[in-house]
Formats: sequence, structure tokens, C-alpha cells
Amino acid sequence: MSDGPSIYAITLPGLEAVLADEARAAGFTLGAVTPGGVEIAGDWPDLWRANLELRCATRVLWRMGSFMAFHLAQLDKRSHKFDWGAVLDPAVPVRVEVATSRKSKIYHAGAATSRVAGGLEACGFTVAADAPVTLKIRIDDNRVTVSVDTSGDPLHKRGTKPAVGKAPLRETIAAAFLRQCGYDGTQPVLDPMCGSGTFVLEAAEMSAGLQAGRARSFAFEQLRGFDADAVAALRVTARRATPAVTHYGSDRDQGVIQMAQQNAERAGVSDLITFDTADAMKIEPPGAAAGLVMVNPPYGARIGNKKALYPVYAKLGEALRTRFSGWRVGIVTSEPSLAKTCDLPFLPDGPPIAHGGLRVRLYRTDPLA
Repeated sequence: MSDGPSIYAITLPGLEAVLADEARAAGFTLGAVTPGGVEIAGDWPDLWRANLELRCATRVLWRMGSFMAFHLAQLDKRSHKFDWGAVLDPAVPVRVEVATSRKSKIYHAGAATSRVAGGLEACGFTVAADAPVTLKIRIDDNRVTVSVDTSGDPLHKRGTKPAVGKAPLRETIAAAFLRQCGYDGTQPVLDPMCGSGTFVLEAAEMSAGLQAGRARSFAFEQLRGFDADAVAALRVTARRATPAVTHYGSDRDQGVIQMAQQNAERAGVSDLITFDTADAMKIEPPGAAAGLVMVNPPYGARIGNKKALYPVYAKLGEALRTRFSGWRVGIVTSEPSLAKTCDLPFLPDGPPIAHGGLRVRLYRTDPLA
């Protein structure tokens, strides 16, 4: 369709550079890295593969085209003439979402949505709020950019983890934080407060060379360009590597450990993860090889009483300082003062990341002395 950057992989603000690094490592040709995402040059096979493989992306869009519109009548006229059928299937209903900016003369999103929907219907398409395909229209500086969401459900829904605990970290964020800590799939990962197992599941899948989206469906299956045989050839459900490392997850709640074990079995990596019911304050290095401790401990808004958490973070930090020489550490929290209580040699702070109504940061170290 295009030799330019027709694909746009979205991620959470603050994780664009991580997604760009992942995409480059996966062999994609990148365009611009912009606030909220990364442009990728390519055609349908590249788009399918981006959905299947990118662990740090939240959605993947296909840019169908753009045009200028300075008022609603012009938007209406050009929506009637736009070549929707090049990508959309008239038999599949679509949903329209419009985002506007103050730099455009068209600023009322509701009115703009109505005009685009009218154009679609005039061209023989059905518009419905619960449609399986979503058009994302952005009007910025009077340019109307038309994209279709090719992912459907957000990409953190891997299709392998139905059971989650309280305040779970999204898989896309976990994968990005693992990459930011330098994880490359060759070292063990230990999470002493693993909950439903997000960090160790992502680490195990990365070390096994498993595709993030291997077990789920996508909205691109409803588009004209979909080639079932070609996508089946790209979808790899088996391991492409024989991992030499074991990962470790523990939690003091036996119920969530059982949940994590079930999630690992469903993901096909239960043999790569050792789960245990244990107190995080009593953790010991699980083997001879040093690796990465990744932990998403409770923080203020999740627990209700921040003061009660200072001793928890202090004891966790002490356990890591005294027993985990050679290991790197990554701690996720919304509270800088709690992170400071760990008394670990953290590197400069990463950007704040929106998660569950909070702004969390990754606090990471080099190998501990």
C-alpha cells in the first residue's frame, strides 16, 4: 500500500523510546518517534507482525490517509468521497472516534464524529457503537488523519492470563520495564511479590522467544487486507528457543500463587517458572547465576495507609542490599519517598507512567555491590 510509515504503534507516554528499541530489535523499519507512539514503515505483513510481536505496544493503527478540512461542511464532503473501501469491509460495522485539537478550526468532536459517520453510511458502511472495528480520526492543525485500529482489544490482553490479582500491572508496562532494566531473556528474573505473575510470565515468554499475541485474535482479521494463510504463517505458537534460565515468583498469599501457576500453565511456560509461597522480606537468591529482581510492591493509593508501607520498603531494601550482590533491581511505585526508603543505589528516575489512575515510576539499579 505504501512505502512510508503507514503503521503507527501506540504506547503509553514515557515508553516511546522503549517501544522504538523493541521495534528496531524486531527488524522493523522506523519512521518518527512521536509523543505516544512510533511510526513504522511497511505493509500488511509488517502490521500483522507488529500486533503479534511487539510487547510494549498498546495498539497498532493503520493510517488510511489524510486530508485538510477547515470546517464541518468540508469534513462532511470529504468523508463522502474518502476511499473507505480500500481497507474496510462493508459487511463489517465500524465505530468512529474523533479527537480534535485547539489548533484546528474543527474543534467539536461530537459534530465531527457525526459528519464522518454520515460519510461512511453514504458509502454503504454501517456505523455502530459496539462494532468490532474502530476508526480513529485525529484532527490536528486542520489536517484530518484517518486510521483504523487493527488490534481490537488492547495488546496487554495477551489471551493467556485470565486470572489477575489486585492492582495488576499491565503486561505491556511490565515488558517495557523489563527492557528498561536491561533484561534480554538470558538471566533469571525474581519477583518476590508476584501476584498473578505478570513480570515472571513476561520474562519467561521473552526468554522462550514466544510471541506476545500468539493466543489472541485481532481487529485486522475484519479488514479487507486480511490474509488468513499469511497471518497463520507469521503466528508462531511454539517456542523458538530452549531457555537455559528459570524464573522465580513468590508471594505470601497462597491463593494468588495458585492463580499465577494457572496463568503460567495457560501460557505454556510453567516449566520455566518456580512459584513459592513466601515472605518477600525473607527472600534469598534462588540460584548461582545473578539476574534481575523485579517487584511491584504496594504503594499509597493501593493500600490506603502509606505510613504502614515504610517499614516494608525498608526491609525489602535491606534484604536486597545484603543478599543480592550482583543482581540488578527494578521497583515500581508511585511514591518517591517509599522508593527512597529502600536505600538502594537507584539510577536517575525514569518518566512517570500512567497506570490505574496513578503515575508510577520504575526505580532501577545497576548490579548491586
